[in-house]
Amino acid sequence: MKKTILFLFIATIQFLYSQETSSKIQSILPEIISQFPNVRDFTISPNQNEVYFTAQGYLGELSTIIKTTKVDGKWTAPIVAPFSGQYTDLEAMFSPDGLRLFFVSNRPKNNTNTEPKDQDIWYIKRSKVTSDWSAPINLGNPINTEGDEFYPSIARNGNLYFTSTGEGTKGKDDIFMSVWENNTYSKPISLSEAINSEGYEYNSYIAPDESFLIFGAYQRKDGLGSGDLYISRKSKDGSWSKATNLTATINSDKMDYCPYYDQKTSTLYFTSKRTSIQQDFSKSRNLQQLLKLMHSYKNGLSRIYSASLKL
Repeated sequence: MKKTILFLFIATIQFLYSQETSSKIQSILPEIISQFPNVRDFTISPNQNEVYFTAQGYLGELSTIIKTTKVDGKWTAPIVAPFSGQYTDLEAMFSPDGLRLFFVSNRPKNNTNTEPKDQDIWYIKRSKVTSDWSAPINLGNPINTEGDEFYPSIARNGNLYFTSTGEGTKGKDDIFMSVWENNTYSKPISLSEAINSEGYEYNSYIAPDESFLIFGAYQRKDGLGSGDLYISRKSKDGSWSKATNLTATINSDKMDYCPYYDQKTSTLYFTSKRTSIQQDFSKSRNLQQLLKLMHSYKNGLSRIYSASLKL
């Protein structure tokens, strides 16, 4: 009897430990990310060898997509992605096969002028992962409108999920979906009230098989303080379950957003403005100590984090 109780106690401790470690939040590429004031989104190629993220100024006045690649097991020094650097570019997202990279930009649709426009969804493509990328291609109608489109995420069947401020929202920003059929996109529709509300919904990541959707929502009643990440699952009849908060395991009382899920490694990547800096009036700090705190990774600026999470 005592052995049984001891076994159950040890098993319970091991389970709780595995749960704790599986949800531990990790900083991502800190030596690279920390070079920039704000980093707001992240995508990694299916072969785990390419990373794109958006670097922004303190006030978002600059927004450029940055690239780093893994060579001999090490990440190279970051560079401005070849297709970025002139306009407001952000939110790169790989397709499940790694042959397309979607992103958002206010660049003009053609080379006849240099005047920026509203935010549209663009993409580059390649025939195989070792090939060069094409020139950027505007996704066009009916996806891009006179409003702003953001955060494209594509399923394996080509269906596109994205954020829009345009016609058909249920309030503020909504998550929209467009079906890819006969080599064309259907008119986008705002997803159901299981996901969208009269408030702000944004930054949706769709699973390659469309089995779940992770997205950001702002100041919901069950939120932890600011923007939180939520998950909704798709049933066999095609309806979406009522979105649930990913809880304090992932979310903080600060802004948490821009999810990207890597099914190969069961890793959730996301952006957060969380901070580990605490007010402490019990002692004085010298300049070196202050700068160390201010320049720490988890300092309240937008940084990329990850967590092991089986979905």
